[in-house]
Amino acid sequence: MVRKLKYHEQKLLRRLDLVGWEAAAAGGGLAELKALRRYRLGRREDYVQYKALARAARALARRLRDLGPASAAFRARCSAALLEKLYGLGLVSCRRSLAACEGLSAAAFCRRRLPCLLVKLRMAQDLRHAVTFVEQGHVRVGPEVVTDPALLVPRAMEDFITWVDASRLRQKVLDYNQERDDFDLAA
Repeated sequence: MVRKLKYHEQKLLRRLDLVGWEAAAAGGGLAELKALRRYRLGRREDYVQYKALARAARALARRLRDLGPASAAFRARCSAALLEKLYGLGLVSCRRSLAACEGLSAAAFCRRRLPCLLVKLRMAQDLRHAVTFVEQGHVRVGPEVVTDPALLVPRAMEDFITWVDASRLRQKVLDYNQERDDFDLAA
């Protein structure tokens, strides 16, 4: 057991956060906390990883941009591959120039998470409900039921986000739209 702190010790340690010291040491600060709350990230490590990926993509784009005219063919080929990959993941809006990669941030990765796309597709009212739906297994991407809210959905799979067939939410939506079929209930 640890003894209770004396009054003068409490006054000295009042402004220290002994529980979340890793976040302060990593330099995350207020912007990181805002992003964690805004995108309903369950783990801080996910956001740190997104920041590292965005930083690596920006650095690669900067290196490609700074290549000399002697390697123009290599630069064009690598730039096209990088932009195609980022566009396919849905992180940049156009695949024409490397300038789109310069503005890449961790928030772009957060916007491609499954709960954010559920809100965007109007399958959930807000992120809190979207995270709950995913964790409870009401959503599938393609043929697979997804229970991890940290799933990054690429552009190609965005059209395949649907409710699970046995989901009560799907039944309520079909009832509301008057599209429910009694044959589906028996099967």
